[in-house]
Amino acid sequence: MENTSAATNTVNSTSTSPQALSALNPSWPELPGQSGAQLAAAYWRSLHYFNFYRIALASLLLLAHFLFAEHNPLGALAPPMFVLASVLYLLLGGLLIVTIQSQWPRFDIQVSGQVFADIFLITVLMYSSGGVVSGLGLLVLVTLAASSLIARGRLAMFHAAIATIAVLFEETYLSYSTSMSGNYLQAALLSTTYFAVAGLAYYLAKRLSVSEAIAQRQRVDLANLDTVNRLVIQDMQDGVIVVDGDNRVRQINGQAERLLGPLTGRRGEVTIDAYSASLAARIAEWRDSGDISLIPLRTPGGTRSFRARITPIGTKRALGAVIFLEDLSRLQAQAQQLKLAALGRLTANIAHEIRNPLSSIGHATQLLQEDEDFDATQKRLLEIINDNTFRLDRMVQDILQLNRKDRGQSETLQLAAYLQSFNQEFSHTEHLPPNLFQIEVDPAIAIEFDRYHLHQVLWNVCRNAARHCKQQAGSIRLTATQAPAENVIQLDIIDDGPGVASANQAQLFEPFFTTESTGTGLGLYIARQLAEANNATLDYIDNPHGGQFRLCAKGVTH
Repeated sequence: MENTSAATNTVNSTSTSPQALSALNPSWPELPGQSGAQLAAAYWRSLHYFNFYRIALASLLLLAHFLFAEHNPLGALAPPMFVLASVLYLLLGGLLIVTIQSQWPRFDIQVSGQVFADIFLITVLMYSSGGVVSGLGLLVLVTLAASSLIARGRLAMFHAAIATIAVLFEETYLSYSTSMSGNYLQAALLSTTYFAVAGLAYYLAKRLSVSEAIAQRQRVDLANLDTVNRLVIQDMQDGVIVVDGDNRVRQINGQAERLLGPLTGRRGEVTIDAYSASLAARIAEWRDSGDISLIPLRTPGGTRSFRARITPIGTKRALGAVIFLEDLSRLQAQAQQLKLAALGRLTANIAHEIRNPLSSIGHATQLLQEDEDFDATQKRLLEIINDNTFRLDRMVQDILQLNRKDRGQSETLQLAAYLQSFNQEFSHTEHLPPNLFQIEVDPAIAIEFDRYHLHQVLWNVCRNAARHCKQQAGSIRLTATQAPAENVIQLDIIDDGPGVASANQAQLFEPFFTTESTGTGLGLYIARQLAEANNATLDYIDNPHGGQFRLCAKGVTH
């Protein structure tokens, strides 16, 4: 959980800092999960937008005054004063663009200063247009509402009180300076409206602040949850790939990249078609038919097999899918470990309880075969005993090798030279012509493998190939190539025999499975176990032209 805590701290480290908020007001409340810089920028941006309204309003008032001068109540009482106030209002908007962009003076001072300026200039415009009856006093409502929302309700009632005093003073001055009587009833109603709007804006601002705080806390929780989910996905033993409706890879964990290779490109841009053609075909089939059968697939280098389980995102398959890649080699290894545990317990008993009496039987049979008094039938029976004794002894030796697979020492082997030496030894021991093997290996290719393990693997596989090939020159081909996967060498043992029947391929590497009456059924099984002990794989490749086994081992770069 240390990684999770670190991730949580990372998210929470973006919380509001008092230093960053000093540009606004140090006493203002902070919103969880939002940085001081982000919060300050949001406040200044709101003030900037409201200033655009101020410039647009002043421009419209000037335009309306000059276009409709004959029948226009705007500025009817004092046209020069109306024009002067409108121009000053427009110039004020231009000046505030500079102060807002420079963020000086600080935010709360600018808000109050702009509200006072709006109230004063709108009151002057109202006076020059005949007082409250002109209707211009309603423009103050916009200023009060906007300032309350921008400043989160602060000083809302104070600004409403200033606006009320300004309206009442304007009506009083209008009644003394002209013959017009003051409309105090309308001024009182307008002032009441100021307080009502200010109170409503204050309430809405508080609700907005609470909603933002809840949203920010939820954002932090979701960010932490997303981080935890990423950590869980990355630590899963199965590969996980998330694709959207357009087949773009949105998420992928390390196990999936170990199976299919690293993702080249940014997540959200690489399509599954470009990443894995076989998996893309499987997803297309699933989207068309909804078939969820688990079909085994192979990695790009053919070194490992896996199966894909596809789960839709939401209720429709077109929205996207989560693909779980289950490594079959891991499952097979776990199953084999159970078998090995049982065989390991049996090995000691076999070695002591079978091999010693078996040696005595074999030795006695050889002594009896030297006696010339036996007839042909008796000699044949002795040969049968001797042959089966040899077969049982070989089976015991094969079983004993199961416990030796982890005792190897990996080393760098130049494959071409090693195969030439192996060919000479194998051909001599098995009494085969040297030209039976055709070796096609680049001298520069080298692999990491235990020398004696590789010898045993090749011996078991090549003995099987020699038994089924046509026994002609070049009937067995040994080829080595670079696999598509990074730093993997493919060594293929190919013979021109009939190959392995499809019905037997699934059981080919099972212990004690054999189609030969004299076989033990442990040769290929031991060969695969030795390969896995060297971080390699041994598989049978279906080839219509004969039998083919592929050993994929770690290559050595020079």
